[in-house]
Amino acid sequence: MRLLTRVVPALALAMIAALPLWAEEPQQFSLDNGMDVIVIEDHRVPVVTHMVWYRVGAADEPPGQSGIAHYLEHLMFKATDTMEAGEFSAVVEANGGRDNAFTSWDYTAYHQRVAADRLDLMMEMEADRMVNLRLDRSDWEPERSVILEERGQSLESRPEGVFNEQMRAALFQNHPYGIPIIGWRHEMEQLDDTIAEDFYRKHYAPNNAVLVVAGDVDADEVRDLAERHYGAIPANPDLDERVRPLEPTQQAERRLILRDGRVGQPYVNRMYLAPNRRPGDQREAAAYQVLAALLGGSAQTSVLERRLTYDEGVALSAWAGYSGTALDHGVFVLGIAPAQDVGMQEAEDALDDAFAEFLETGVDMDQLERVRMQLRAAEIYERDDVAARARTIGADLATGLTLADSEAWIEVLQDITPDEILAAARDLDRRASVTGWLMGEDD
Repeated sequence: MRLLTRVVPALALAMIAALPLWAEEPQQFSLDNGMDVIVIEDHRVPVVTHMVWYRVGAADEPPGQSGIAHYLEHLMFKATDTMEAGEFSAVVEANGGRDNAFTSWDYTAYHQRVAADRLDLMMEMEADRMVNLRLDRSDWEPERSVILEERGQSLESRPEGVFNEQMRAALFQNHPYGIPIIGWRHEMEQLDDTIAEDFYRKHYAPNNAVLVVAGDVDADEVRDLAERHYGAIPANPDLDERVRPLEPTQQAERRLILRDGRVGQPYVNRMYLAPNRRPGDQREAAAYQVLAALLGGSAQTSVLERRLTYDEGVALSAWAGYSGTALDHGVFVLGIAPAQDVGMQEAEDALDDAFAEFLETGVDMDQLERVRMQLRAAEIYERDDVAARARTIGADLATGLTLADSEAWIEVLQDITPDEILAAARDLDRRASVTGWLMGEDD
């Protein structure tokens, strides 16, 4: 074991030393119309990832119009003034590339991965649909049926999806993070072309967007292309500041039980409100990230798995997680799937006991060093995947962080102390949490 602890750091350090051979440091500039641009040069293969991130997501939707951000994401692949419905993706595919899009609570992003010499074409088409989307009945009404079907297949048909939706709705008492990204069905059914058009005109503008280009490109050439295609689009002078309802101080923990005959493996899950990553001050969030890795980051070595699965045998699995790349609030999760013949309350009690013991005994330094190395290795592997790095930076900037924050994140994680980790664990407040049991009908 001691030999392994010497070999792994040596290997990681050798990989770290090779980083400059993989990709250049990101370069940043802004167009005159307010569009932010990030360029990551990586000349190993003649491929480029082109992404446009809009600083608008499901948490920015008007009351009663849940799902409109995701619905508009679908409609963006319909017709523009110059392209027919579906032509965008067809052109990408005809040029040997792939494209897609995704929506979160804080952003909506569109991306293509193509040969580097097709970047000009990608920018031309993406700039076109930033301003020239055309909505009519033949486009928007069938697509509404598509998103309703998507909700049915990806969420309502899965007990775990319904359970997670109900958990978030109970966790956030006032903030729109409690509203599902895909939307509530009864509100989705009322979405139409007028609502979509209003949302599009209000939020889709260069001064509300981040362009990330990563791959076999030259930063000066990217600047020229961006100024030609995106720079000609005027800024939206009426773009509103992102203002959302504030989450009140929570006074009582919440509990829920969801029974469903389709559940094969019951489990207990708990969500806590937690801090998010903040511009210029990421240490608190980093402490929660390291805490999650210590408690649940590995099926073999994490605190919860070792005690609950291997030592006590009360769990089939146990986990911890942290999601902090968000504009307003982070979420910390603890959970356990009980072993056969172990009751739900017994499993929850065992989870709480394991967490309490961690608070009492403190951070094991060998474990902490292993987690630090795992986090460092994950960063190295991401830097080897230029598309993954583009996605990370895009998400960071779309949620209010700076490029400096994004680049410094791994070093902040490495610098977190045991005292900071324990302080974060102690600050997890049951009054700001929801505990859920997902069970079969007869459990």
